[in-house]
Amino acid sequence: MGMSVGAGGGGRGGRGHRRRGRHHAMISEINVTPMVDVMLVLLIIFMVAAPLLTVGVPIDLPDTQAKAMNVDTQPITVSINSAGQIYLQETEIPVEELVAKLQAISKTGYDERIFIRGDKSTDYGTAMKVMARISAAGYKNIGLVSLQEQDQ
Repeated sequence: MGMSVGAGGGGRGGRGHRRRGRHHAMISEINVTPMVDVMLVLLIIFMVAAPLLTVGVPIDLPDTQAKAMNVDTQPITVSINSAGQIYLQETEIPVEELVAKLQAISKTGYDERIFIRGDKSTDYGTAMKVMARISAAGYKNIGLVSLQEQDQ
């Protein structure tokens, strides 16, 4: 019961154990797991940040029974808060500069849509003064923004 080492088997010089000369094929697959992880994190960040990108002037809008408008492009927004301060988009401006600033930022000239947002407690005269100035300047598409009335 002796052990013998044959030519075909267990020794170092045999054919079955040639590791130095064997070439392994390169793996050419792209590991997409890190990319998917980054995309999911970005998706979550944008989902959280998107509601914060609305017009930033805090206005308590009145409720109405009007239906929501189907809007394709972003209109110019003029906001009037409860203290009577006037904002063009998110920048406070004096009423005397309103028309000049509107003309500077309107892309389609006098056909530009302009939305007026007024707080519930805004003085009616202030809102009418703003609308009169915009209308007298030649703008045709002026709208008032309100919230839809909730059924209780």
